[in-house]
Amino acid sequence: MLYLLHQIVDQSAERYPDRDAFCYESDALSYRALAQRANGLAGTLSDEGVNAGDRVGVLMPKCLEMPIAVFGVLKTGGVMVPLDTQTPVTRLVQIIRSAGIRHLITTPDQLRLLKALLATADSLVNLVIGIEPTAELPCRTLAWPSVASSGQAPDVALVEDDPAYLLFTSGSTGKPKGILHSHRSGLAYARLSADTYGVGPEDRLGSFAPLHFDQSTFDFYTGPLCGATIVLIPRAFAVATASLAALMEEAALTIWYSVPSVLVQLVLQDALADRNLSALRWVLFGGEAFPLKHLEKLMLLAPNARFSNVYGPTEVNQCTFYHISGQTPLMAAVPIGRVWPNTEALILGDDDSPVAPGEPGELLIRSPTMMLGYWQQPELNARAFFYRTRDSGIRDRFYRTGDLVSAGTDGNLAFLGRKDRQIKTRGYRVELDEIEHLLNLHESVQEAATFTVEASQEGLLIEAAVIASDGVTLSQKDLAKDLIKHLARHLPTYARPRRVLVLDDFPRTRTGKIDRNALSRLPDPG
Repeated sequence: MLYLLHQIVDQSAERYPDRDAFCYESDALSYRALAQRANGLAGTLSDEGVNAGDRVGVLMPKCLEMPIAVFGVLKTGGVMVPLDTQTPVTRLVQIIRSAGIRHLITTPDQLRLLKALLATADSLVNLVIGIEPTAELPCRTLAWPSVASSGQAPDVALVEDDPAYLLFTSGSTGKPKGILHSHRSGLAYARLSADTYGVGPEDRLGSFAPLHFDQSTFDFYTGPLCGATIVLIPRAFAVATASLAALMEEAALTIWYSVPSVLVQLVLQDALADRNLSALRWVLFGGEAFPLKHLEKLMLLAPNARFSNVYGPTEVNQCTFYHISGQTPLMAAVPIGRVWPNTEALILGDDDSPVAPGEPGELLIRSPTMMLGYWQQPELNARAFFYRTRDSGIRDRFYRTGDLVSAGTDGNLAFLGRKDRQIKTRGYRVELDEIEHLLNLHESVQEAATFTVEASQEGLLIEAAVIASDGVTLSQKDLAKDLIKHLARHLPTYARPRRVLVLDDFPRTRTGKIDRNALSRLPDPG
């Protein structure tokens, strides 16, 4: 029986030894080779002093060494910590210090980044695996050819509730926030997602999300659990829509999972129009709203595919889904759907009491996919969890998502916005996501975002930004005026943005989401 995450690779190596586990460009790694090389890396790491519970950093772009690093770390009993190669050095140092990382696994093309990184963090890192010995780095290095290519993994006593991986996200204080998952939570997610989307050994998954983004758990855990083939997509394809569309066709991808913005760009650039996507059977999207007009176009371009809105904070991996097919009528907004099996949801008001059916409230989740907790932040953990005591005295632990939802009569949950996106301006409570939704409904808007700014005299004020749809002939100034009039027909005066910016593109986070903090810092043209 499987109870540890790395056992999924060993199981698939027995069942499908010669099947491609991971592909990158023209190279591939079979399940047999992945299991053998992960064992070899695990033995090397163990010899170099990695013990159960130690955090090991994985600093590399998409490549075939990435799955070897992931499962090699897990086989030592260590905690795998993905590090984004595109993030500023100062943030990487913060994460390394916070997690207490003493061993890094990387690739030769990261030497320049490592030099800058270790100039600050050299007292922490003892060994870098993946780099030839060089005087340019202040610590020991070990090249990939020197890492054992096979062998037995270390014999480590582990249980399913031991930590497996640590994902760092942006914290509200500016300090990276670590989300610690166990073997149990990762494996529970892999099983539930495999069942929900019918993943099997004939599937080919497009691995678009970076390793430090929680969507990658579908590629790295669900895929190997089922013996599927995972096609690693180069980071450069995030902006090269023609190349990405060609890869989707040539690799005969059957399942796709990404944030909507990636798919929106494929539609807007008309990159999929002449592509054969007949192999594509399921498109998963999540992390932000998918504008309906773009979703409808995409559904026409991939007529054989089902579509699913995937919902779940990093803290619980996933917890709801909403399936869409060609026969599904699209409403004003796609619901986040139903809670999936082995999971319980509560919708509570401000006083932590259940709300009436159909009323808005905060979504709380209890599931085996839930994190162990935030890394070394006891105060944050105290706020993040809600405990319900049963008559028997047993305490159930729920995660407070911070998301506002309401339950429909059909059992589907509607996402109403972030609890922390509900602001108070001029004495009134306003849902920023409602304004954003209204802007996205306008025919001249391709994409919209709302955010707040601090005004010295007036306090917190609302602003918005949009990207115009193709073919819009209005000037930026006239379009902004038109959008203000559009909002005036739907919103009270206090809820209208004081200005609407028309931009060529939005600043975005490393995972492709709109960076609203960066938008709020744009200068006022007036």
